[in-house]
Amino acid sequence: MATQPALSQLVLGYSPMVDRQRGVIATRLTVFPERPDAAVDAAGLLAALAEVWPAPAAGSPPVVRHPLDPTAVSARAPGTRPPVSLNVAGEAALHAVMHAAPGPQLMLEIPAFMATDPAHLGALQALRAAGSVLLIKGRPLKPLAPEALACFSHSIVDLGDERRTADPPPPGVRQVTTVQAGVRTSAELEAAFKRGAVAVLGWTFDDDAPAPSAGRRQVPPDLKVVLELIDGVEREEPVPRLEALLKRDPTLAYRLMRYLNSPAFGLSVEIHSFGHAVMLLGYARLKRWLALLLASSSKDPNAKATMYAAVRRGLLMEELGRSQGDAETRGEMFICGVFSLLDRLLGQPFAELLDSVPVAERVRLALVGDGGPYLPYLDLVRAVENESLFDIRECAERLLLAPAEVNRALLASLRSARQID
Repeated sequence: MATQPALSQLVLGYSPMVDRQRGVIATRLTVFPERPDAAVDAAGLLAALAEVWPAPAAGSPPVVRHPLDPTAVSARAPGTRPPVSLNVAGEAALHAVMHAAPGPQLMLEIPAFMATDPAHLGALQALRAAGSVLLIKGRPLKPLAPEALACFSHSIVDLGDERRTADPPPPGVRQVTTVQAGVRTSAELEAAFKRGAVAVLGWTFDDDAPAPSAGRRQVPPDLKVVLELIDGVEREEPVPRLEALLKRDPTLAYRLMRYLNSPAFGLSVEIHSFGHAVMLLGYARLKRWLALLLASSSKDPNAKATMYAAVRRGLLMEELGRSQGDAETRGEMFICGVFSLLDRLLGQPFAELLDSVPVAERVRLALVGDGGPYLPYLDLVRAVENESLFDIRECAERLLLAPAEVNRALLASLRSARQID
């Protein structure tokens, strides 16, 4: 994707918006100005975002109802894509974005102190009239004027500021629909939905990692097929043998062909069979897509956000390694990112998993936390997911990466991920 000059002025992070069915219904993109006192090219930022989340064509009907629309069905229709919730840090930067005509595909988070300021009412009303979805962030210190309250569809309340309980409200009392932010564990996610949240913002990676003493979880049969395929590709076994494995699960075969023929893969020729894929791609390039298949095959509803992250980790690691100019290195970085959450997805520690999942030594070192050239990149990816300005800067500087390079890589990976979702 084209590098907008605006991307050099910003630091970006992201997290998922998860609904009650544990599906990811939107991406939250947090935008930090590189310097609080510097002007932000809001138009350039929105142009960069439009390359990832394009606005609907003029005059065309909406492809899908808004994910927080209470009348919308939970599951997305085939071919639809979740929108983005824009969380802009800094009043001046947010003010510039508000006046740069963000498209209707963007949700815009407005801090409570700005929502209660009459000076911003005209801009809020204009955004609402143009189709933007506005979310009030935080608890206002004073009641909003009715005309201001009418601009907002939901409130975002951080877990640390939560005052609701799991008890239902008294008869005749309506609770404000809330999106819970700051969720870090599965228990916090469950509690947020019990309190009535319509969605949550955040990852649940802070759950304890599987311990060796916990015993091995039985690997589902479909994942066993993928593991056998990865092992067979690593050994460069004959194509008929690998095709016979894949035929044991037609659903997996379909998903693999869909991945390989997605726009993200960039092939000019449609692939019709596993043998055709091996002929065109070779074993090394095919392995990365089998890795993606393995990390996105869990049937556990609570694993949806983790699978969402695994795909994006792989794509972001690959983009960050693009300057290396080495296809083998980029492929290993992709697999490193995709596999970095495999212990959570399969319920086994890496010390056990890596006995059955063949990876390069440089990948193994990063996954078990023993260093190697890829671990600093994985640290940067985690900082981006945590939306931590200080950590993103520190990790990027350690790798001698400029903010524009990291931001371009993130947006390119998010765009590619949308093409294969």
